[in-house]
Amino acid sequence: MSGFNGLRVLSFESRRAKEIAQLIVNNGGVPTVAPSTREIPDGPHDEELKLIHGILAGEYGVMIFMTGVGARALIDAAAAVVPREEFLSALRKTRVVARGAKPAAVMRDFGIPVWLTPPEPNTWREIIQVLDQNSAAIPLRGLRIGVQEHGAPSSEMYEALRKRGASVFAAHVYRWELPEDTGPLKEAVRAVCAGDIDVVMFTSSVQLAHALKIATELNLRQEVIAGLNRIVIASIGPVASAALREQGITVDLEPSHPKMGFLVKECAERSAGLHSAKKIVE
Repeated sequence: MSGFNGLRVLSFESRRAKEIAQLIVNNGGVPTVAPSTREIPDGPHDEELKLIHGILAGEYGVMIFMTGVGARALIDAAAAVVPREEFLSALRKTRVVARGAKPAAVMRDFGIPVWLTPPEPNTWREIIQVLDQNSAAIPLRGLRIGVQEHGAPSSEMYEALRKRGASVFAAHVYRWELPEDTGPLKEAVRAVCAGDIDVVMFTSSVQLAHALKIATELNLRQEVIAGLNRIVIASIGPVASAALREQGITVDLEPSHPKMGFLVKECAERSAGLHSAKKIVE
C-alpha cells in the first residue's frame, strides 16, 4: 500500500465529502468524513439588496467576489429584483475581481469578464497586492468597492482598502451553520480524543470552528485540542492554518497549492514521516 499506507484519515469536508473520501482511498488511506458545515442562503436581506442595487446603478468601480458559492447566490438573489440578464449585463460593465478559481469559474459560466484574479494562496493579502499593482491605472483613492463576503467579514481587507482611500460596501449572501445531522461530527470529535485518528485534513477555517463548537457541547474542547496535537494536521492554506494556530494546534503541512487534490496527495506522500515524528515526540 502506498501513500497513507493504511493510516486513518479524517476530513470535515461537506460539499465535496464523497470526492475527498475517494481521494483518501486512492492515496492508500482509510477515510472518515464528518461533514461539518452547511452553507445557508441568507437573503435577500437589506445589505444584499443594497449591493445588488449598487451593481445595477454602476456605483462600484470594483466588485470583489470571494467565493463561487456566494457569487451564484448573489446572482440568484438578484433575480428577485430584476431579470437575470439585466443584472449580468451590469456585472459585465463592472471591474470584477475573483478571489480564486471558483468565483472565476462562475463568472465564466455567466459570460462575465474577470478583471483581476489574485495569485495563490488567494487570501485577502493577495487581493490587496493585485489592486496595488494596478493602482496606476485604477487608483484606489476615492474608489467605491463592493464585496461579496465568504460567510464572514474580511475585516483586515476592508481596513487595508480604506487606508488606501477606497470606500467599501460588503454584504454576506450566505452563512455557515452546523449540519442538520451532527452525529458524524460528534463521533469524529470522540475519535480524535480517543486516538483513533492518525491524520486530520482541514480545507477551511470554519471546519475547525464547528468541530470545536461540537467538542465544547460534549465537554471535550481541551481533550480534542490535545488529541489534534498528537496527530498529523494538514491545512489547505494560510487562513485555515492561522485559525488552527490561534487555538494552539500545530500545523504539520500545507500543500504547494491550496487545492484539495494537492492537499491529499502531498499529505499522503509525507504522512508516514510526519506520523512517525509525532509518535516519537509522544
